Amino acid sequence: MKLTKKGYYAVKALLDLSLQEHDRAVSVSAIATRQNLPAPYLEKILIKIRHAGLIKSIRGMQGGYILALPPEEISLGDILTAVGDKIEPLSSHHLNRNSAEDWVTMTLWKRLNQKFQEGIFKITLADLYYDARSRQASQGEDNNFII
Repeated sequence: MKLTKKGYYAVKALLDLSLQEHDRAVSVSAIATRQNLPAPYLEKILIKIRHAGLIKSIRGMQGGYILALPPEEISLGDILTAVGDKIEPLSSHHLNRNSAEDWVTMTLWKRLNQKFQEGIFKITLADLYYDARSRQASQGEDNNFII
């Protein structure tokens, strides 16, 4: 699977949100600054994620975004689907479907795609959160590190 820039930014942004205080809205500019992402493009991505119900937006001076669900309930698959990324490790469209050898290969890719999709929907934002916190602790970093 090739992770698109949009998908990569989406995962980084939501992981950044999960690392912040959960009851405090975080501005797009704060996320963009911490993660070295372009704020205008990130805003468009966050709007898609909000429409998918994974985050909420808060208006006003103290506004920004917060997670709409606990990190344990947001999977990588959910995030990537929200921004329109395809969740397939490999594409089999180029194979000749008429030969027996290609049929076997296509069957293999279909099974691999299915297992991959099952796996990516099992990895949650909480899993990434704990990995990031562990990395943070081992490197003595504060909450503002680049993911």
